[in-house]
Amino acid sequence: MDSGRRILNVRAGKGKKDRVTLLSGKILTYLRQYYKAYRPKDWLFEGQDGEAYSYGSARKVFKRACEIKKKVSLHTLRHSFATHLLEQGADLRYIQALLGHHSSKTTEIYTHITRKGMEKIKSPLDNLEI
Repeated sequence: MDSGRRILNVRAGKGKKDRVTLLSGKILTYLRQYYKAYRPKDWLFEGQDGEAYSYGSARKVFKRACEIKKKVSLHTLRHSFATHLLEQGADLRYIQALLGHHSSKTTEIYTHITRKGMEKIKSPLDNLEI
């Protein structure tokens, strides 16, 4: 975690890939409290034996924390993160890097999910005097 630059280093994330992603300033306060209370050594969130959380353990923690009735998964967080970034106007290339996608085609799946802001786009033909 690099709180000064507001980034998180994710080790062996989805697809066993390492990546860098955004660190929310709002979450940083909670993470500092967590760190002071638990003093993790190698991983920010450590399992019982100090190892990295397994996907199964992380999924169980997530399921217990969810209060919504929709069917959700840890992968839903990735989709939501990408979709919200796209809706805020983030460049698709940055989203690709944050998600750790090799191909831009993989990231482009999020472009069909959101249409927010489409009504603000003006056709170039509207600028012509016909």
